[in-house]
Amino acid sequence: MTRIATFNVNGVNGRLPVLLKWLGETGYDIVCLQELKTSDEKFPVDAIRNAGYGAIWHGQKSYNGVAILARGIEPLERRRGLPGDPGDSHSRYIEADVNGLVVGCLYLPNGNPAPGPKFDYKLRWFRRLITYGQVLLGDSSPTILCGDYNVVPGPIDAAVPGRWVGDAVYFPESRSAYAEMLAQGWIDAVRRIHPEKGIYTYWNFSYRGGYDRSSGLRMDHLLLSSSLLDRLKNAGVDAETRAWDKPSDHAPAWIELD
Repeated sequence: MTRIATFNVNGVNGRLPVLLKWLGETGYDIVCLQELKTSDEKFPVDAIRNAGYGAIWHGQKSYNGVAILARGIEPLERRRGLPGDPGDSHSRYIEADVNGLVVGCLYLPNGNPAPGPKFDYKLRWFRRLITYGQVLLGDSSPTILCGDYNVVPGPIDAAVPGRWVGDAVYFPESRSAYAEMLAQGWIDAVRRIHPEKGIYTYWNFSYRGGYDRSSGLRMDHLLLSSSLLDRLKNAGVDAETRAWDKPSDHAPAWIELD
């Protein structure tokens, strides 16, 4: 069984105790991290290697940043940065070969405030992802695109959908772009295993401590190429991490492949 997870850590150095505890308790084989918020040279590679993981990463000081970890081996980097805009300086995509899988880790732009320039950038980035996703599917290699998509696909993916109608993560254009990826042939692994269940990977921080459970959203996704569908056996979210001390505002989503 191959176990793969994606986790927006919201600052890899500030949340390092949470990350290391989670890695130690779960032992996932492949882990995609987003929102590192650190430069390449300050990525905590020694601590991660001491936890038993090889790593590649694409950092950016204070913002963005993505990484791929592999238990017991070094991921083989294939790509750093999403194609389609040579002038895009954001660290939002990295890709590796890991044990016969092509693994892409992405942090899609949030897009708020919307409408506006940040939302326009989000849609342009999404269009680049759709275009490159078609290239990956055409290559026929077993592929998974993991990460924080900053998209809530539908009402079932929000605890209170009406709270988010003015947010870029729930705008029709964002949801339409995500639906276009599924129409291409990508498979939403968590939703395939749980077709009718409200499952969330994000909750707002609460001013009183803890988190606001009514703010739950599912916007961290693991999309599979069709060649992996028969291998998909289980999927879920490690929601308990959201209640740990000094947590991220996201919880890890995961899948199991036979």
